[in-house]
Amino acid sequence: MYKLIAIDIDDTLLNDELAVTEGTKQAMAAAIEQGVLVTLATGRMYASARQIASQIGLNVPIITYQGSLVKTLLEGEVLYERSVPTEDAKRLDEYCVAHNLHLQLYVDDVLYVREDNDKAKRYSQLSKIPYVVEPDFASLLNKPQTKMLIIDDPDLLDRVAEELKPLIGERVHITKSKAHYLEFTHKEGTKGHALRFLAEHIGCTAEQAIAIGDAWNDREMIEAAGLGVAMGNALPALKEIADFVTLSNNEEGVRHVIEKFVLSGASSNH
Repeated sequence: MYKLIAIDIDDTLLNDELAVTEGTKQAMAAAIEQGVLVTLATGRMYASARQIASQIGLNVPIITYQGSLVKTLLEGEVLYERSVPTEDAKRLDEYCVAHNLHLQLYVDDVLYVREDNDKAKRYSQLSKIPYVVEPDFASLLNKPQTKMLIIDDPDLLDRVAEELKPLIGERVHITKSKAHYLEFTHKEGTKGHALRFLAEHIGCTAEQAIAIGDAWNDREMIEAAGLGVAMGNALPALKEIADFVTLSNNEEGVRHVIEKFVLSGASSNH
């Protein structure tokens, strides 16, 4: 029986109207009633993910910042935390300055940008999180960076990722949460690491977990989980490594997985 379900937020739990459907909420509630720990696993900040979690009535530890921060919703207790190594954070910032790239810092659950621009505004609207303009990144870079993020054209970001791998890739996890978001966390700040940690924390194994996602930053948890699920709208490469492909985020794909593998008793013959 599955004991843990970790669900990505954007383009997975949320439909294109950025809403969680009633049917999906009911399926999640039914799984929780059966004693399954249902949680969120997102690249979003804790403050942003917490808004979604409260909408659907969750009161469990949630996986945020790609897995760099696992924190409880009610007490706000930090269970697992990793930060980008300071030297690598500074190296990444230097690269961004040299190449005129928009870099965002996440320090103590506050979003910082160097200058006010359209990229910052659009990101802020999507995540429903305010940002702080801080031209002096130097002072911030000495603090623990839960995550760092570049926003730009998808093809450009693919080239940037390749250039940065030899510079910082040994200690830094580089992934994409959306085509135009390139994200940087500690090597152990992945959704896979966080899923394994959380499984152990609640007394089960990753084999007893279901992970559901759509983007490349979901790869590690989909590989770690006993049942790794790709959404119908997921990247083709993610569908290839998933154990199961569900319906899209606009067709209640998450609800479909919960009903099929948790609520129907079908989980026993997986």
